[in-house]
Amino acid sequence: MSASRILSVSGRALPLVGDDIDTDRIMPARHLRAITFDGLEQHLFGDDRAHAAREGRTHPVDDARFAGASLMVVNRNFGCGSSREHAPQGIVRWGIRGIIGESFSEIFFGNAVMLGLPAVTASPADVAALQAEIERDPQTVVRLDLESMRATSGTLDIAVHLPAAARDALITGRWDGLGLLLQDFDQVRAFAAKLPYLRDFA
Repeated sequence: MSASRILSVSGRALPLVGDDIDTDRIMPARHLRAITFDGLEQHLFGDDRAHAAREGRTHPVDDARFAGASLMVVNRNFGCGSSREHAPQGIVRWGIRGIIGESFSEIFFGNAVMLGLPAVTASPADVAALQAEIERDPQTVVRLDLESMRATSGTLDIAVHLPAAARDALITGRWDGLGLLLQDFDQVRAFAAKLPYLRDFA
């Protein structure tokens, strides 16, 4: 098994408008009791979706126009609040492979990168323009290129930003700690064989 390099993400996108969307809104706390992350995608934005339905609105996650989206476009301070890793887990399991936003909570950003989920930033004006274009034509394809650090969609071509260490981890595959471990597992076995508390444990 080898680590996966992430050079770009392409596909239709889901616009999620609003600042300060916290992790409790992304993944409500009552869904954190499971011992695995399986099925978390079912609860993504669960309370927001229910609230929208009660008001006769359709949350973007439930909007058929955005079904199967590969990217999410968000606004300022996305993923703030508690440090729960269930938030990006639910997003990835729903099918999102990249997020473009104005800014992200530091902990959410770190958890996303550890899952191979690029969370890149762009200017507020560029994010708003991209969200508006997706709303106008939900079939439009957005391409996020981590090599050129550009996002393109229709007539839009915008600069995106990612800390150098995170970008390097994604495009080289070093974000995937488990994949790297399994790739060189013979070295792990050899090292473990030298440890007396593993070798001589009885």
